[in-house]
Amino acid sequence: MMNSLRDEIKYLFSGQGMPYEKVSIMVAVIITVFFTVILGNNFIKDANVAIIDLDNSKYSHELIDKIDTSQYMKVTAVINTPVEPKNLFYQDKNIVVIYLPKDLEKNRYTNTAGSIGVFYDNTNTAQTSEIKEALNEIIVEDNLVTQTDTQTGGITLNARNLFNPAASTSNGETQGFLFFFSSMFFTFATIGMIPRLRITGKLNSILKQGTPFDLMIRILPYGMCLLISIFIGLAILRIWGDMVFSGYIVTFIITQVFYIFIVGICSILIGWTAANPGVASSRMILFIPGGFILGGATAPAQILSTWAYVLSHIFPLTWEFHFVRDILMRGANLADIAQIFGAFLIYCAVIITIFCISFYKAKANLLLSEMKEKEVNA
Repeated sequence: MMNSLRDEIKYLFSGQGMPYEKVSIMVAVIITVFFTVILGNNFIKDANVAIIDLDNSKYSHELIDKIDTSQYMKVTAVINTPVEPKNLFYQDKNIVVIYLPKDLEKNRYTNTAGSIGVFYDNTNTAQTSEIKEALNEIIVEDNLVTQTDTQTGGITLNARNLFNPAASTSNGETQGFLFFFSSMFFTFATIGMIPRLRITGKLNSILKQGTPFDLMIRILPYGMCLLISIFIGLAILRIWGDMVFSGYIVTFIITQVFYIFIVGICSILIGWTAANPGVASSRMILFIPGGFILGGATAPAQILSTWAYVLSHIFPLTWEFHFVRDILMRGANLADIAQIFGAFLIYCAVIITIFCISFYKAKANLLLSEMKEKEVNA
């Protein structure tokens, strides 16, 4: 019995398998320290709000000022012409769009009932609760100021939840887990590629005679499996569940091709220096879960500190959830997300550049090593 225990302890610290002694501590530290810092706000503060102000009156301006001074809301744009509200949500620019109709001020002072339209981004059902409460308080307070004994009117809020009106789990948790676990197992399948090629003796010949493309093309069969599996999962959620698929399937496929390719590149890069495929697999935690936690699938992205939101784009899965929200749920086309898709292409270019540098650096080291070995033998 003691021999078995000593043998297993020896294997644990040998480096031949997952370095669990390091992983276990790292997970505890990340959860208790890192996420306490980045999620320290506990609620969405100064959430982005766009206002369509067709009244453009003194009263509407005062109302906009009240909204902007709320700790829960920050007015990002005031538009005085009619516009499609959903266009203001693309690329996570706003959480709420408020519609102030024409004659709002007139109705307020002539004892006539008036209404304000509020459109909520319901792609994540947890992100608008404080805003709903704050808006209701502003309207109630405003009605109390102008109330008289004979008044029968007053301002009311007409709310509409967009993109996921039923707060469906098919559009929320289930969809998030689909992309997370699919990406995770795709990484497990590809992250050990370089250690496997090194062990089998194929890596040296690729480095000496090939190019980075010889490694990139190996991602193709795994990528096709991932792409097919994602659409099978989405089909199940659409037919069996009640998932919203508002965008164009071609647009979504284009983003998926780039996403899958870059996840594969990241996977190969992170597993490059591992001693064997088993050790490489343990490194999955370095870049897949971060995108799931910080990408807006588990909690609203707006709850993050600004620096944390920016840094979250290091993880490829963060970009994936941007595309899911915009294309699948909000119905955006490629032109609507041109800015964020362009940023993602720059991100891809940086990762590919690092990959090529790593390839040619490894090639130079191999040639230098062989040259020194020949000199020693000579």
